[in-house]
Amino acid sequence: MSAPARARGRFITLEGGEGAGKSTQARRLGAFLEQRGLDVVMTREPGGSPGAEILRHVLLSGGAAPFGPEAETMLFAAARRDHLAVTILPALARGAWVICDRFADSTRVYQGHAGKVPLDVIMAIERVTVGENRPDLTLILDLPAKVGLARVASRGETTDRFEKEGIAFHNKLRAGFKAIARAEPERCRLIDAGGEADVVAEAIREAVTAHFGLGARLVAS
Repeated sequence: MSAPARARGRFITLEGGEGAGKSTQARRLGAFLEQRGLDVVMTREPGGSPGAEILRHVLLSGGAAPFGPEAETMLFAAARRDHLAVTILPALARGAWVICDRFADSTRVYQGHAGKVPLDVIMAIERVTVGENRPDLTLILDLPAKVGLARVASRGETTDRFEKEGIAFHNKLRAGFKAIARAEPERCRLIDAGGEADVVAEAIREAVTAHFGLGARLVAS
């Protein structure tokens, strides 16, 4: 008698503007799920696989910018395709919960809403690159652009190509992410990221628990 097929894992993404706390909250969510016995894979975009990490350096350093926004969008798509094939899909197939810091919504917003690439072009590329492999849940961390940029500046780190953009660009990012949350409420949860990290983490845990119907006790599915 053959063994029963292993249940597919869950795919959670965190999105939002610069300084929203995505990386911090992704780690905290991962720890929360691991404490309950779940197999968790933490990843990020651009990057998340050896090939995609190479493209990450090109994209965030601004090396792709001289080739134009369309070429930059295609490089993000190429990195995402490799990320899915090498990291995300194998993890989901074995039943793991994948938590990804940014995914396709960032391309929609950065290159579409705030950039110069028509959204219909971006969505066509997404259909080819992502297809049916969309997140089960997207947590959109929301806060005013000025607050996010102040957080970035307080880190004292080298800023990347997008963090260097002006406030108008970052205001468009926020509006773009909120538009996605309104358009796809079944997939997206808008999280107020302006509070203390513990408060934001609790809101995220509640959203994840409610979305997946986990109740008080989490068990691997």
